[in-house]
Amino acid sequence: MDSILERIKNPSDLKKLSFEELILLSQEIREEIIRVVSKNGGHLSSNLGVVELTIALHLVFDAPRDKIIWDVGHQCYAHKLLTGRRERFDSLRQYEGLLGFPSREESEYDCYNTGHASTALSSALGMATARDLKGEKFEVVAVVGDGSLTGGVAFEALNNIGYLKKKLIIVLNDNEMSISPNVGALSGYLNYLVSGQFFRKYQRIVEGAIRDIPAIGEKLFKLTRKIEESIKKVLIPGALFEELGIKYMGPVRGHSIEMLVRALKDAKEYDGPVMVHVVTVKGKGYKPAMREPDKFHSAHPFDVKTGEFIKKSNTLTYTSIFGKTIVELAEKDEKIVAITAAMTDGTGLSEFSKRFPDRFFDVGIAEQHAVLFACGLALEGFKPVVAIYSTFLQRAYDQLFHDVALMKIPILFCMDRSGIVSGDGPTHQGIMDLAYLRPLPNVIVMAPKDENELRDMIYTGLRTNLPTFIRYPKGEAIGVPIKEISKIEIGKGEVLKEGSDLAIVAIGSRVYPSLKAGFRLEKEGISATVINARFVKPLDTHLLIETAKKFPLIVTVEEGISEGGFGSAVRELIGNYGIQTRIISLGIKDGVVPLGDSESLLRIYGLDEEGIFNCVMNNIAKIHEKRAILK
Repeated sequence: MDSILERIKNPSDLKKLSFEELILLSQEIREEIIRVVSKNGGHLSSNLGVVELTIALHLVFDAPRDKIIWDVGHQCYAHKLLTGRRERFDSLRQYEGLLGFPSREESEYDCYNTGHASTALSSALGMATARDLKGEKFEVVAVVGDGSLTGGVAFEALNNIGYLKKKLIIVLNDNEMSISPNVGALSGYLNYLVSGQFFRKYQRIVEGAIRDIPAIGEKLFKLTRKIEESIKKVLIPGALFEELGIKYMGPVRGHSIEMLVRALKDAKEYDGPVMVHVVTVKGKGYKPAMREPDKFHSAHPFDVKTGEFIKKSNTLTYTSIFGKTIVELAEKDEKIVAITAAMTDGTGLSEFSKRFPDRFFDVGIAEQHAVLFACGLALEGFKPVVAIYSTFLQRAYDQLFHDVALMKIPILFCMDRSGIVSGDGPTHQGIMDLAYLRPLPNVIVMAPKDENELRDMIYTGLRTNLPTFIRYPKGEAIGVPIKEISKIEIGKGEVLKEGSDLAIVAIGSRVYPSLKAGFRLEKEGISATVINARFVKPLDTHLLIETAKKFPLIVTVEEGISEGGFGSAVRELIGNYGIQTRIISLGIKDGVVPLGDSESLLRIYGLDEEGIFNCVMNNIAKIHEKRAILK
């Protein structure tokens, strides 16, 4: 017998099902999500929490005519299963497969790409405004996670939404708040009556009757309204949104399809901005994810029966090395404080948060605030360590320039997920950082070749008097034995291998593949010098200029965009000295890196050992031919 899920080709098929069948469908969707994520990895907890909500949204609204925007997009797995992508769901987060986020290129049901949080409210308001300007009729729904509301741009949007008063539905998916029965039930009941169709129908009758009372009717009516509003502000958690001009409904049980459908239908009737507060449970339907929702937020492949993650090896990750090192240093220096933007586990700061709770600050999804908060701490004598993913730090670029760099504030930025990142697609590829950091004045930018160098760079970065950035990749480190931590001389690279024919100058994660390529070239009779640059800013001017004078060919290698990145910096430096040597920059030529695993993508872009080797072999032959012609 076919499952119910197999009968769903598009959202209109949901309307043919009974509520009993919809409940069974919820279970099937959860089983499918668990099955695929256990193999491919992915965002499990959040997706298990929105299954009923997704079904209700597609029951009430007519996508793709009605616009449903997911924020953040890692809540969209059930949405993908219900919008014609079930047969491709096994390819989730795989190369050329389904993205783990909404993608306009992937489906007409995805009206907006959302990989970073807090963007949906602004874009939804733009769509609603465009709809009204064109005189069209459709609904615009923004499904916003409670964490997304911590982003500053979300508050900017709420302010504008309340001012413009456009017909717009905000679904607040709250999977963190614990609503106690004695307060939450009363609050939800009263608010449902105040905002529901029943109240709107009879409110006018009651108001009219009160106003008709001789002599005191109008005064009594005004007093009644004041009492009503006072009760709402005391008992109903949506008072803030009401004050902003946004109708508040809820809280609504997020795992009751019937209640969700009723609330969403009521919201459609309201001619203005309305927020439906939906309370869900992270990891719903899978006990390991319910017990440890953060652990399964962005899950690695795992055993479904036990909930245990499947480890590839015992090599420590760069993230864990960072976390251990910060704890080690903080034990000796009470001025060290750590800041993250809703990524305590992801950035490796969990142990720090437990050991030094008074010195740990999770500011929520608010990267701009995180940077400015660190500025204040640093100016008062503390040593802030700001741990943020590479792509997320892009959101605070003005603060990096206007506040950090111009004032030369000594903050250590530790940028996880730099370079190519497996599984999350274009929005999470940390390939822009070297290029966007290079133009900043008064900063130090470095990247470690292995775990020991990361430790040394953290130690060094806490002892500079300038803003310092360290970028490192997601995943396992090299596996070298851990040594005692030591300071690195600022702006000094190191020669790892001497050669006589050409030089390979690499940065960060591409150093070891370059070194392996260098040894492999020796077997082909080509002698390559291999240099670990360590620093993008400042460059080791003396080492690079002397290298350029010595060799007819220099190959730079970086795990980032080559335009404006490390290779560009080397080319500009050598060009300014008027040295005639050929420089080839190996990096990512196209700024959009697709979905895929990092190993495959590095191979595609020619940034693995094989690619570096082939690049040298092809170009050294051309140089020898040119030399022969000149002779």
